[in-house]
Amino acid sequence: MNHPCVITLDKKSPPRTLFSGDKLVKVDLPAGTRVIYPKPPLAGLKDPDAAIRYAINHPHGSPPLYAKLKPGMKVTIAVDDISVCLPPMKRPDVRQRVLEIVLEQMRDHGVDDVHIIIATSFHRRMREWELRNMLGDKIVDAYWPKKLYNHDAEDPAGMKYVGTTELGEPVVLNRRAVESDLIIYVNLNLVPMDGGHKSVTVGLCGYDSLKPHHNPHVMRKCHSYMDPPKSALNTVVERMGKITDAALDVFTIETTINNRMFDKPLGFLSKKEEDYTMAERAALDAMIYTLDRTPSHLRQEIFQRVPAPYELTGVWAGKTEHVHPHTLKKCFEQYSVPATGQADIVVAGVPYISPYNINAYLNPLLVQVMVEGYLHNLYRGAPVVKKGGTVIAFHPCSDRFDPDQHAPYIEFVHRVLPETRDAMVMHKKYEEEFSKNPSYIELYRKGHAYHPVHPFYMWYWGEAGRQHRGRVILVGPDNEYVPKLLGYETAKTFADALEMAKDTHGRNPAITCMHVPPIGMVDMTPTGSSATSTSSNAALAAHGGEA
Repeated sequence: MNHPCVITLDKKSPPRTLFSGDKLVKVDLPAGTRVIYPKPPLAGLKDPDAAIRYAINHPHGSPPLYAKLKPGMKVTIAVDDISVCLPPMKRPDVRQRVLEIVLEQMRDHGVDDVHIIIATSFHRRMREWELRNMLGDKIVDAYWPKKLYNHDAEDPAGMKYVGTTELGEPVVLNRRAVESDLIIYVNLNLVPMDGGHKSVTVGLCGYDSLKPHHNPHVMRKCHSYMDPPKSALNTVVERMGKITDAALDVFTIETTINNRMFDKPLGFLSKKEEDYTMAERAALDAMIYTLDRTPSHLRQEIFQRVPAPYELTGVWAGKTEHVHPHTLKKCFEQYSVPATGQADIVVAGVPYISPYNINAYLNPLLVQVMVEGYLHNLYRGAPVVKKGGTVIAFHPCSDRFDPDQHAPYIEFVHRVLPETRDAMVMHKKYEEEFSKNPSYIELYRKGHAYHPVHPFYMWYWGEAGRQHRGRVILVGPDNEYVPKLLGYETAKTFADALEMAKDTHGRNPAITCMHVPPIGMVDMTPTGSSATSTSSNAALAAHGGEA
């Protein structure tokens, strides 16, 4: 029997609605195409504040938070940055809720030496107005900027050595945190690759501690970033995280949210097209018409004006390794959709947003991250596309960059990529040079730019997908040069892209459409008939081939 989130299209099925950057497109997929939708949102907790208080008073593997607090102690609270959630949620953000309760306990126990650090690692610094949206005016007014600030991984006096793993991986973290009596980490776990030891050991680290896992050697060994036991990245981070937890007193608070990404008037985008009402069909047509005629610099604002109505679905606290399994279980409960049979061709829209372009345009390097990093890795078991398969993606892939956030990206795309797409070559030849660029470092430390090696990490992030897939065909780009730099082919229409893909996979390829966003992931079983044709897609569905 089909899972409710997996459907097989017939000749009467309506077109699918997919993102193409900051536009929407209707795509007529052939009969027999399997479409995998995200699960409906889990119900939010009825009393989030009560759940947070219960979690910190009944932690896992640790005394309650109040029992760890003493007058005069030094406490550092680290908080996940703006890279989660996508898009930013309605106020109050979950992190604001947690912080208000934690800070109340601090005051009640006479703890006044408290700093709040945004755990940016090599991400850009958050702006004051972004902090107000995330943490609320009351907290920002009380702590910003002396006791609420962004982590600075390039501050030579602000980092401190913690220890080294048995494999020689150094753990170097924010000095204020290391020298505190207690570190409290406030996490918002958007997807299964978040949280756990990654929080402190990556969020508050410097370059020496990123190099052991943010490199192409490790990335090529990752078999889904969203399946921690199969991720070499996670393995290294866990090894380093154990050094952190052995040396420091870390109290972790992890939270999960549902995938209620779209609020009215965009709520219909979370539905199957078959379930659209007449009014929603009309709203979709009007939205497509409007976006097609709106200047590009204004289109993204249309989506950003509607913050996401995410709801808290779980909160746990205590020692990192005791807490994180509960978080992962809830994540998979929200996201995992079972399916059987890998596809020859995967079709997906690339939305306007990623973790690395909040309040900025999705530049072409980040298009690559979405296609071969995140969308490819939204699975457990096996990739949705077969080894050597084709990905057909929708995005204009404009030669457009935000000069404040993505200054080093511009040089990477137009200097490094024309010479090589080999991650190993660019890692050896160019990464160190970028890492020492004084202008880029100043923009990271004093402006709002990503660290100069961040574009390298974005390319490495696509390594697992690049090593697995065969072709990527981009539909609707506004130029051919930039997609070619990324190693992509281009097509004007989906019909053209499908014909190109059939040159590789024959006239009856197995096609799967990943209908995201909202976020969903696939528990893929590659066994059985493997869905080797569109007719076998239909047969699988008819005979209960979808788990």
